[in-house]
Amino acid sequence: MRVMCTLVAAGAVALLATSPAAPATPPKLIGTVGPGFTITLKQNGKALKKLAKPGSYTFVISDKATIHNFVVEGPGVERDITTPSFTGTKTVTIKLRKGKYKFYCRPHESSMFGFFTVA
Repeated sequence: MRVMCTLVAAGAVALLATSPAAPATPPKLIGTVGPGFTITLKQNGKALKKLAKPGSYTFVISDKATIHNFVVEGPGVERDITTPSFTGTKTVTIKLRKGKYKFYCRPHESSMFGFFTVA
């Protein structure tokens, strides 16, 4: 009986050791567009200028005006996260590659934009 318990316990340990790890939650980037002619993108409460590594990131965008939208554009990405008629919050996950990215409001791109890089 003792041998049987030892074998069952060893099998359980082996099974746990070979189980895939739970996927990590992508880091959050927090964006706001409007209500005036402002657009921001932050990580951990600070203006985003550079991300340390490529990978998936969750964008949480608060769109506060029906005249604006929030777009992310860069290597392999051109994503309209919100539309000009939308107000509210949208959450999307985007895979970012190494390079320079621009976030902007499409109707007011000449004055409402920012940049960040992925190292």
